[in-house]
Amino acid sequence: ISASGDISNDDDDMHPAAAGMADGVHLLGFSDEILLHILSHVPSTDLILNVRRTCRKLAALCLDKSLIHTVLLQKDYQASEDKVRQLVKEIGREIQQLSMAGCYWLPGSTVEHVARCRSLVKVNLSGCHLTSLRLSKMLSALQHLRSLAIDVSPGFDASQLSSECKATLSRVRELKQTLFTPSYGVVPCCTSLEKLLLYFEILDRTREGAILSGQLMVGQSNVPHYQNLRVFYARLAPGYINQEVVRLYLAVLSDRTPQNLHAFLISVPGSFAESGATKNLLDSMARNVVLDALQLPKSWLNGSSLLQHMKFNNPFYFSFSRCTLSGGHLIQQVINGGKDLRSLASLNLSGCVHCLSPDSLLRKAEDDIDSSILETLVASCCNLRHLNLSAAHHHSSEGLGRHLCQLLARLRHLRSLSLPVCSVADSAPRADRAPAQPAMHAVPRGFGKKVRVGVQSCPSPFSGQAGPQPSSVFWSLLKNLPFLEHLELIGSNFSSAMPRNEPAIRNSLPPCSRAQSVGDSEVAAIGQLAFLRHLTLAQLPSVLTGSGLVNIGLQCQQLRSLSLANLGMMGKVVYMPALSDMLKHCKRLRDLRLEQPYFSANAQFFQALSQCPSLQRLCLVSRSGTLQPDAVLAFMARCLQVVMCHLFTGESLATCKSLQQSLLRSFQAERPALNVVVFPLLHEGLTDVIRDVPLVHLDEITLFKSRVAEEPPNLWW
Repeated sequence: ISASGDISNDDDDMHPAAAGMADGVHLLGFSDEILLHILSHVPSTDLILNVRRTCRKLAALCLDKSLIHTVLLQKDYQASEDKVRQLVKEIGREIQQLSMAGCYWLPGSTVEHVARCRSLVKVNLSGCHLTSLRLSKMLSALQHLRSLAIDVSPGFDASQLSSECKATLSRVRELKQTLFTPSYGVVPCCTSLEKLLLYFEILDRTREGAILSGQLMVGQSNVPHYQNLRVFYARLAPGYINQEVVRLYLAVLSDRTPQNLHAFLISVPGSFAESGATKNLLDSMARNVVLDALQLPKSWLNGSSLLQHMKFNNPFYFSFSRCTLSGGHLIQQVINGGKDLRSLASLNLSGCVHCLSPDSLLRKAEDDIDSSILETLVASCCNLRHLNLSAAHHHSSEGLGRHLCQLLARLRHLRSLSLPVCSVADSAPRADRAPAQPAMHAVPRGFGKKVRVGVQSCPSPFSGQAGPQPSSVFWSLLKNLPFLEHLELIGSNFSSAMPRNEPAIRNSLPPCSRAQSVGDSEVAAIGQLAFLRHLTLAQLPSVLTGSGLVNIGLQCQQLRSLSLANLGMMGKVVYMPALSDMLKHCKRLRDLRLEQPYFSANAQFFQALSQCPSLQRLCLVSRSGTLQPDAVLAFMARCLQVVMCHLFTGESLATCKSLQQSLLRSFQAERPALNVVVFPLLHEGLTDVIRDVPLVHLDEITLFKSRVAEEPPNLWW
């Protein structure tokens, strides 16, 4: 937006076309409605502190209620202390919804200024630094607050909350609480709760090595008020302490289950044994409540007839992740023999290795699926928008129109999809594919660029371009899902070298044999998805040159995040030239995660990465990998938007520490949100380093996981 000087009121009466006759249509010639839509995409700090000062017309529009009633500062990494304080000073009284989620770089003294926003109804402070006293002071001033998200960190003391603060909390209806220490937090003060979201991120040991226990909560107020609760959600990080603490929260629910409860979700990695209290809770839920969203630990469902007794009404979310749910049980107990489930928007069957076979007892992991089960699922849940079938071997047998990809193509409303690599392979190898033979001819003329000799070319995904039309079932699937925004192709046996709260994994399982027939041409087919924003490709052993990546870079211009892991043969990185070519076209790419053994993060790689002007976060995980410190420094100097740089390689501890210090010393002052971690991947101190990474980065990019249908849609505003 040009700061070309003030515009008089007379200019407002001028026809837009006339206003721009001299040198094209001027931006201010657009209607107010269009301008407001444009301004809604400008960060609030820029809008109020910069754009508003350009002219009188923009000064008025920037203060429109549609722009200042809701202020979103999350991922506004340029929002410094001074900018946030000035923003609150100028429009604080008008703000009704404020999100500062993940603003870890702002000190408590700045976050405290939220108290000036007296009209706040919703505020998200997850990831912000707040002591009990500061929280008390802030909430005491927010009498209209109804929705609150906070962190509960070590040192939190509910006895320091004032009576005015507790009065505010008593009116809060929605609470999201991230726990880093065993505590009830502010839950006992929230007597009107309708929605409770709990994220358990407690480590088993303190930094000094002391073992934590849920017994620390003894003596704290332990009477959560659940009588009005409609939504209960709990997500646990690995560790026994998180399970111990969540049981204390569930104990009250087991005594008296809220009658209005309609969503009950517990996400637990690994095993979580069922207790007498939890069994009573589930029995009570089966008798007294009707649900529209459900997720339970796998041990609570395995071998249980619980689903048969649960009552559902227009469900919109189911997650049976890692459960031994057979296809027969899925059809009978969930879909109710083909019952209409058009309301279901999101379904997570990740790790359900038997969910597409009639009997889990007799089936081997590599056996073919029963396509009739998937056909019933697709017909009953025809409006699915999010589907996760990863972490399993879903092999299709021969049969016209019975392949998994052909059946999923009927789900035209899908916006996000996660599949195992082996599931997209054609039923049997075809003579015309020959994936091991790199093609020598050029790519279609529509690309307008030459290709090095020996680089496998990818067929054009568009009928208007030259070249043969692909006939693979995966290509056809994507052709029928043109509005897909999030796609994951993850090898059934893939596991990241960097798990949560554990040492790095040194060895990995070999890929599924069916995945050997999925290579560059399938990757190229992804280029059909013009609206693709998030892409994950992991454990594709038959990627020979990576030529399909170039197709994605050229065609998927909306791509925001890219995660690549273990492509091609493990001993050698063969797709580096193609990746470099791809990155030249990724002008909107913000997040890049790359996990590949023996990766050389050299000047060529960082030079290519420097051509991604929107890049904000980079994570590199490479066992026995190398990096060039000078290339990293030059890259950071060129890419001014980068605020997260995580490099885990095979370099020595001394090299890593020196580079990390150089990066912080050179760029921390001008980038307040800068978070740099450079550390040897296989070093025993890795878990201690990881614990200091802001959760927003750790959860969204540093740790690998499937994110499709991970949570119900619109769980939090």
